[in-house]
Amino acid sequence: MIIFPAIDIKDGKCVRLLKGDFNKITSYDNLPVKQASIFFKSGFKDIHIVDLDGALLGKSKNSAIIKEIIKKVKLRIQIGGGIRNIDCIHSWLEVGVDKVIMGTAAIENIDLLENACKKFKNKIAIALDVRNGLIALSGWKRQTNISALDFIKKIENFGVSRIIYTDINKDGTKKGPNIKDTIELSSKVKIPLVISGGISSINDIKKIKSLNNPNVEGVIVGKSIYDGDIKINDLVELI
Repeated sequence: MIIFPAIDIKDGKCVRLLKGDFNKITSYDNLPVKQASIFFKSGFKDIHIVDLDGALLGKSKNSAIIKEIIKKVKLRIQIGGGIRNIDCIHSWLEVGVDKVIMGTAAIENIDLLENACKKFKNKIAIALDVRNGLIALSGWKRQTNISALDFIKKIENFGVSRIIYTDINKDGTKKGPNIKDTIELSSKVKIPLVISGGISSINDIKKIKSLNNPNVEGVIVGKSIYDGDIKINDLVELI
C-alpha cells in the first residue's frame, strides 16, 4: 500500500482546509519545498501535491514552487489543481511528475479525459471529491448531482491509473476516514482507489492496510502529520 504524505499549497504556503472550506484554512510554518525535503529524507517514496490556487482559478499558480520540489527531491509526485487541458498535463510530465491528477476538467469533459488517458498511458489519475456520494467541483465550491459510482462506470475503460477518493465531510477533521464507503465503492469498480480525508491516527493507516484490499492502492495523509498526531517515523515504517 502506498502512503502519500500531502502538501496542499495556497499562496505559496503549506495549508490544510476543513471540509474543503477556504474560509477554514490552517497555514503551517514549513514552506512546501522544505516540507517535501523532510518527507524525502524521512524515507517516503511518493508525495501528493495539490495547488489549491490552481483548483480555484483553473490554472496553476504555484508551479514554480512545485518545479523546485521536483528538482530537489527524488520522489514520485502526483500533482493536481487547475489541470484543465492536454498542454498542462504534458508540461507537468515533461518536468518529471509521475501522475497528473485531473478533477473538474475530467468530470466536465469526458472526451478530454479519454484523450488524455490515450495520449499519456498510465499517467492520468482522477480526483473525485465527494460529498454525500455526489461529486463536487472547482475546489469543492460547486456541488453536482453526479454520483461518484455512476461517473466511474462511465470512464472505467479509459485507462485511468488511479482514483483519489476524498470524502469532503471527513477531510481535515481528523475524525477517521470513510473506509466503509470507499471499500464498498472499490468492490464495484476496476480502477484502483486511494483513500483521502479524515485520517486521524496511525491506527487508521494500520486498519486500511490490514484490509489487504487489492483495489485500495494507497492512502493520503495530511493534517494529522502537520498537527503531530501521526509521527513521520511511525508512518514510514508502514510503507
